[in-house]
Amino acid sequence: MSIRVVLADDQPLVRSGLRVLIADTPGLEVVGEAANGEEAVRLAKETAPDVVVMDIRMPGMNGIEATSLVTAGPGAPRVLVLTTFDEDDYVYGALRAGASGFAVKDMALDDILAAIRVVAAGDALIAPGVTRRLIADFVGRPEQAPGRPARPVEGITEREREVLTLVGLGRSNSEIAEELYITVATTKSHVARLFTKLGARDRVQLVITAYESGLVSAPR
Repeated sequence: MSIRVVLADDQPLVRSGLRVLIADTPGLEVVGEAANGEEAVRLAKETAPDVVVMDIRMPGMNGIEATSLVTAGPGAPRVLVLTTFDEDDYVYGALRAGASGFAVKDMALDDILAAIRVVAAGDALIAPGVTRRLIADFVGRPEQAPGRPARPVEGITEREREVLTLVGLGRSNSEIAEELYITVATTKSHVARLFTKLGARDRVQLVITAYESGLVSAPR
C-alpha cells in the first residue's frame, strides 16, 4: 500500500518538483496539493493522507497553525515540516504543534523521500543531528531555563525510563538494544508502550519529554 502524501507549500514550483519526484517513486503517491494552511487542513480531512509535507511560511494560516489542526485527534496524519536553517524559531513552534520531523528544502531529493517514509513509519527522527540540535536549543531557551521545575514522568517502569532517556539522546532502536543488552523487538515494544503511556505520537515527542522531564540535559 502506498504512502499517501499531501503537499502544502505556497510556491507552485516547489509543489511541482515534489509531485514529480513522488510520482516517480514506488510506494508514494500525492493525493492533494495546498497553497496555504487552510487548504492543507481541508485536504487532510478530505483525503486522509499518511503524511502532510508542510511549508512553514504560507499566506493566511501558516504551517504551524495548520500543523496543530492537522495533527489533532486520533488517526491524524503525520506532518513533515519543510524548513531552512534560518527558520529555527518557526520550527520550535512546529514541534509544539505536533510535527513529526523536518526536511530542509535544499537537501538531496532522496533524503526528502526517506524523510517522508520515516515520518510515515513514526519510528525514527528525521536528520537526527538537526532535530536534536533544534530540540536542545528549544529546551534551552529562557522559558525552559535551568531552575524551571522538570516535568515528572509518571506511570512508566524503570526500564521504560532507561529507554526514554536513550531515545532522548537520539539513539536508534538497534543502538538502544545494544546498550541495554536487549533485543530490537523488545526495544520496539518498550517504545510502543511509551507512546501509549505518554500520549506521544512519535519519537520527536518522546525526545521532548525526555528533555522536559530532566532525563536528558540540553548541551551548554
